[in-house]
Amino acid sequence: MLLKALKQQQNQQRNNMNEITAQLNSYRQSPRKVRIVANALRSKSIKEAKSRLNFITKRATGPLHKLLNSAIANAKNLGAKVDDLWVKSITVDGGKILYRRRPVSHGSAHTIHKRTSHITVTLAEKIKKTPSSLKLRGTKEK
Repeated sequence: MLLKALKQQQNQQRNNMNEITAQLNSYRQSPRKVRIVANALRSKSIKEAKSRLNFITKRATGPLHKLLNSAIANAKNLGAKVDDLWVKSITVDGGKILYRRRPVSHGSAHTIHKRTSHITVTLAEKIKKTPSSLKLRGTKEK
């Protein structure tokens, strides 16, 4: 009885679930550089996003690959089908800036901004339309 109730609860969670998120905070690379890679993944299926990450030669692909795998693991834990997942959104926001100094001539110093990024990946399941929800062309509703 308890097992049956648990399965029903999981199915309800799965039906209510439309988004799965994973985030990486304080990644030590500038958001401008990370966005170049992130833009290549937006609105792609999981399979295509992974293959694109394998062929992009940027430093940010490693942590983004790990983050994508983390989001997929979160989806598995929530009972989603991995084959139906796609990247709904990926945002790269600026994090804290580490201020450093570099000595220059005449005893002065210039500031160096070491920027960090906060990356958030949101996955969603593809919604398959049922035949009853499809509308035929040329028919009028009464």
